[in-house]
Amino acid sequence: MQATLLSILGLALLGALRAQEDVPVQADFQEDQFTGKWYSIGLASNSNWFKDKKHLMKMCTTIISATADGNLEVTSTYPKADRCETRNSLYIKTEQPGRFSYTSPRWGSKHDIRVVETNYNEYALVATQISKNTGTSTMVLLYSRTKELSPERLERFTQFSREQGLADENILILPKTDKCMADAA
Repeated sequence: MQATLLSILGLALLGALRAQEDVPVQADFQEDQFTGKWYSIGLASNSNWFKDKKHLMKMCTTIISATADGNLEVTSTYPKADRCETRNSLYIKTEQPGRFSYTSPRWGSKHDIRVVETNYNEYALVATQISKNTGTSTMVLLYSRTKELSPERLERFTQFSREQGLADENILILPKTDKCMADAA
């Protein structure tokens, strides 16, 4: 019984690792076109923090800047209770353009970040595999250059999130807000 259970768990883990290897990266990724201001329109995740907090989440702004050495500074500003909170992250480039790594100083989690697809002037789909000592989780972000995005792009986000194994209850189109939007200019 235990051997069967361990075999099933091993196959599930192998499948999850293989699934992340299959996540594509934008062909001919252009970092300079990816930088600038984005709105977070959609968020999907199977992590516990997302399940606990998704009812509180709203649209936020993200400013992406390139560093001299080709990494990305990512600054997100979002409403939290009655204030605006800003979070800064440094995404370290990898050998593959459009793929980055990040280690959370707060939680110690390791993030494998991939820009899956973008047309740079309208939307971007970003997939992240997060590894912690308690396990792994998947997160998919949908960015837009404006607060509105076409139904086709929203459907593509939902479809891609499902392809990553995320259930419908783990997929969220973030409610629009004007709070904290000007703070991130």
